[in-house]
Amino acid sequence: MEEAPVPGLYLHIPFCRSRCAYCDFYSVTDTGLIPRYLDALLKELEAYRDEFTSFDTVYLGGGTPSLLSIAQIGALMDTIRQVFTIVPDAETTIEVNPADWDREALGEVHGLGINRLSIGIQSLDDQELLLLGRRHDRKQALRTLEDALHAGFTNIGIDLIYGLPGQTLQGWFASLRQALTFSPAHLSCYELEIKDGTPLGRRYKKGEFSRPPEETQRDFFMRTSEFLEESGYIHYEVSNFAMDMDHASRHNQKYWDHTPYLGVGPSAHSFRDRRRWWNHGALDRYLLDLEGDRLPIDDAETLDDEQLGMEALFLGLRTKQGIDLERYRRQYGFDLMEDKALLLKELCASGLIEIFDGRLRPTRAGMAVADSLAML
Repeated sequence: MEEAPVPGLYLHIPFCRSRCAYCDFYSVTDTGLIPRYLDALLKELEAYRDEFTSFDTVYLGGGTPSLLSIAQIGALMDTIRQVFTIVPDAETTIEVNPADWDREALGEVHGLGINRLSIGIQSLDDQELLLLGRRHDRKQALRTLEDALHAGFTNIGIDLIYGLPGQTLQGWFASLRQALTFSPAHLSCYELEIKDGTPLGRRYKKGEFSRPPEETQRDFFMRTSEFLEESGYIHYEVSNFAMDMDHASRHNQKYWDHTPYLGVGPSAHSFRDRRRWWNHGALDRYLLDLEGDRLPIDDAETLDDEQLGMEALFLGLRTKQGIDLERYRRQYGFDLMEDKALLLKELCASGLIEIFDGRLRPTRAGMAVADSLAML
């Protein structure tokens, strides 16, 4: 009998000093609301004391968690440890903007028991950073990486974006090579998504720039994967690379394999025992609910075997690990090898998947079209 997986905890910190040109995640710029928000967040955590007892990952995301003071982060971590059991070897991550903390502050954060940084660098080219609306420059990004190492962090992740308007492969690889000089444990390399309603989306609609053609986008993906694997990294998920699997994001993997997780804060999602629920996506509504002793839940759904199976297929085919075929059959009552035999044979022949040692896995070419693969 398999041991029950330990859940993860996600805390959304929905504050940014300014909105990036490409971002459509929920955030607000009124940082004066932070103290009131933290009081509400602590009430929400307390409300789940009996439903979730322990966690082996804690993730402070946003927004910009590094807008909180060190004292505020310390108080938040203390409350988490008072309300729940955090296992001794827990992965504890905070997202950091390069313009926010110096070496001393990073050392203090490390002293709070936070052992993993996810640094939102996005580019090491000042013109690209300007296009993206980031509030840091290349020099600040490099200094933050250096300061994080000196502060004692050994598990550092870097976020980078490719496929920007006018970006060349040469320019992209210049950023990538510079990032590798710091030997980060983890790299997240995302293709730029142009979202409706964002400043970049509005500029795109006006025809101010065009998107790279599909062939170019695929070339960025394939060559990035090849280069990082040749540099010793494992391409373990479509957008994610780790120095080794011990440094793959333990927290994010919970989202991909139906491990339970609790998300607190506006717009945060949670999952447990087939049930998924999510909070209101507006800070004012979130605050009013908790200040009125109500959970800020917007809606919920209970997933049946077919829905869980479809999610497992979609998410599994985005990962190097792929899908354990026998486990999938037991859990979801669907035998992929039998019911999809002809299609799987065609996908194998086209070099998009491989079936080995009881697992169905995407190849590098398959990862490049992972969303299409999941429509089996």
